[in-house]
Amino acid sequence: MSDEKKILEEAFKFHGHICWASAAGTRAGLAALRTLGVKRAGASGDLHCILEIGENHGAQCFADGVQYSTGCTLGKWNIEKTGWGKLAFTLIDKKNQKAVRVSYRPGPHHKKVAESSFMRKRGQGIPPTEIPEEEAWEMVDIIWETPENEILTIGDVHPYEWEEFGEILGLVPCDQCGELVSKVYLRVVGKSHMCIPCSGYER
Repeated sequence: MSDEKKILEEAFKFHGHICWASAAGTRAGLAALRTLGVKRAGASGDLHCILEIGENHGAQCFADGVQYSTGCTLGKWNIEKTGWGKLAFTLIDKKNQKAVRVSYRPGPHHKKVAESSFMRKRGQGIPPTEIPEEEAWEMVDIIWETPENEILTIGDVHPYEWEEFGEILGLVPCDQCGELVSKVYLRVVGKSHMCIPCSGYER
């Protein structure tokens, strides 16, 4: 088994189930790393990812594939999303001030995915974890074995000026609920300093 296929298997474990979109995200993330000539992010200072996903659709799975393959995660705060609902992202090499955008391409391969037994069962409301793995892998192999230029659009590497603002430190208890909250998220209500939920503010 190739190293990249091992990464794919680990990405599925990270994601929680086997699916085409997380496979596409993993493949796209690996392609972005290769194009930039960088390794998977080991620290927040290496890379930053801007995902173009939205809410409540299949791109969430794509995002997990990108996260696992690139190492850009919410916990390291080196990933963010635009909310555009697209299967695409820009990976930024912060140290060398350059970036590349990668997007998933439609085509005959996607029609095959849509017509797979896995997707037919998903359309019937069957959870992905209840579909036989061999059916899931038949679908994933479509994504994994399609030539890269047919499944991904990889943009040119371009300059990207990255401005680092540094980490915001400092947690204090909310005067209302007592839970710790980052200082910049405190809201003033009368003489009290409260977290957003307790303050009544929306943001």
